[in-house]
Amino acid sequence: MSLLQNAPHLLERAYASTQAVLRPLRRWLRPGGGVERVFVWGERLSKGPVFDCRMCGQCVLHSTGMTCPMTCPKNMRNGPCGGVRPDGRCEILPDQPCIWVLAWRRAENMPRFGAEIGRVLPPLDRRLQDTSAWINDLDGRGAQAPAGWDQ
Repeated sequence: MSLLQNAPHLLERAYASTQAVLRPLRRWLRPGGGVERVFVWGERLSKGPVFDCRMCGQCVLHSTGMTCPMTCPKNMRNGPCGGVRPDGRCEILPDQPCIWVLAWRRAENMPRFGAEIGRVLPPLDRRLQDTSAWINDLDGRGAQAPAGWDQ
């Protein structure tokens, strides 16, 4: 786990800045093709080492204390499972802290997006695996539930 994740307020600023730079370009940033391949490469290079990114295509780091929920052994996207140990460790990997315990702690240090940790996320659309989360977010696909899912 990256030490940079323990400074979520800095990552929050970087996220907001990147979002501000990319938003005006969204009409040119579309899924598929060479531009997306460049974004995927950049996301693997940057988010991989910092967040242990699993390239789900629906990045929610800004909503989860800059902690990737896909690193949870159960892929829990809306909070911890019922097996979190009393000491805050994972029931599956007891030598590691529960990802969601870390996420809640880190969200407390995020003045802009910290409150988003309480937002219920739609199920992951596995069809977006290995695509650019930035492009999916700008295109609107990143916030959508999988086809056929009803709330």
